[in-house]
Amino acid sequence: MTQVSMPTLIAGARSGKLVSFPTDTVPALAVQPNQSELIFTAKQRSPKKPLILMGASLQSLLPFVSGTPQELEIWQQVAQQYWPGALTLVLPASTNVPVAMNPTDPTTIGVRVPNSKIAIAILSQTGPLATTSANYSGEPSLQTMAEVEKVFPQVLTLQPTEVAQVEPITTGIPSTVIQWTGNSWNILRQGSVQLNV
Repeated sequence: MTQVSMPTLIAGARSGKLVSFPTDTVPALAVQPNQSELIFTAKQRSPKKPLILMGASLQSLLPFVSGTPQELEIWQQVAQQYWPGALTLVLPASTNVPVAMNPTDPTTIGVRVPNSKIAIAILSQTGPLATTSANYSGEPSLQTMAEVEKVFPQVLTLQPTEVAQVEPITTGIPSTVIQWTGNSWNILRQGSVQLNV
């Protein structure tokens, strides 16, 4: 059994173990950014598909992005409008981002703050984590902690009692992904957030 309490899950994540917890979209597979290859291995995922850095707040994610003061202002306006929520911003990466998170293009990083009390409670204790949906690459996203535990028995998952205490709002639809092009936004994936950019 790999279903654990929240403190055990947080301790595991801090020590570099693969963990899974609910978010506002689909359950996440998560790990310390410098251990990102564990996710690629577990999911049998192509290194061409980068991971998303999920954090508890915009402030916690700022050290991982790099932009001019004007760009930071634009990004913060978008973040304040849509976060916490199902919107991933792909921004220029700072040198704090391990290459393992985005092996084919380490110059960019996707960042997000989920609209999920459980996820934010965990991320505020672990710091930003490298995340992706909990599923084998190319297969549908798993929707429950029980499914995640069955498919990934080696991953620490949150006990159902912990999840039930805070009713998670999960849409089952992945986040919308937009990339900053230097002067405007480019929609890479239309998800649950409708944007006018």
